[in-house]
Amino acid sequence: MDTAFLDYLYQEHQKAQHQVSDAAICELIEGVVQLLFPTLSDRQFKSPEELKAYAKGLKKELHRLLKRMQPELPAPAKELTNGLMERLPHIHRLLMEDAMAILEGDPAARHLDEVIRTYPGFKAVVIYRLANVLYRLQIPLLPRVLSEYAHAKTGIDVHPGAVIGTHFCIDHGTGVVIGETAVIGNNVKIYQGVTLGALSVDKAMAFTKRHPTIENNVVIYAGATILGGNTVVGANSIIGGNVWLTESVPPYSRVYHRSQIHVSRSAGPTEALNYSI
Repeated sequence: MDTAFLDYLYQEHQKAQHQVSDAAICELIEGVVQLLFPTLSDRQFKSPEELKAYAKGLKKELHRLLKRMQPELPAPAKELTNGLMERLPHIHRLLMEDAMAILEGDPAARHLDEVIRTYPGFKAVVIYRLANVLYRLQIPLLPRVLSEYAHAKTGIDVHPGAVIGTHFCIDHGTGVVIGETAVIGNNVKIYQGVTLGALSVDKAMAFTKRHPTIENNVVIYAGATILGGNTVVGANSIIGGNVWLTESVPPYSRVYHRSQIHVSRSAGPTEALNYSI
């Protein structure tokens, strides 16, 4: 390779020395998840002291990673580390409420451990709630690394900047997209293929509310697309499958897409093979 190009690459590597690898932050967060949910961990703690030591090790590792990023951080690494670790009890409470919402809302769910261990919607929300804390602490890049990690694992894309209330349920979940400035209230349930997106991808809108607001007790069925920062779905509404919505609807609304399906019968197999639409 050209020497000048290698010199250029060396300089780029020097600039990146303070960055944290994707693998390192994802491994750390998985450790936090296993701390919060024993059913996801193969660790067996023989005493409270062992568990406390494990938690202390996670905190130490987070501090090490953030200290490496210190030039880009808005506050001392130690302060930001404490910011996440001190919020873990609150995050755990929220996640247990999310798990209960799935258990109570899905007839196929038999046990809370089943939800925690096997539901991709719950996995995506776990990572979101941890990434959201990092986002609110203004830690750069790492929240997005975590959201893309969850996206790859679950097929669910939740931006860490979204604001999501309690008892949040994603059922099935594949293809769900929730944008950065979306606001979701309490007791909201959404199904696979739902998009809470923006009407425009104009870069000038980067710091404006681009994604919809979903108020409390709303159900959004599969394939629905709700767009726009001024779009508000009122409380206790139901949005049907495949709905395309770009304007607000009042509370207690029922919004649905009426499709037309025509069924005809053929006289025999020959006619079925030679059909026209």
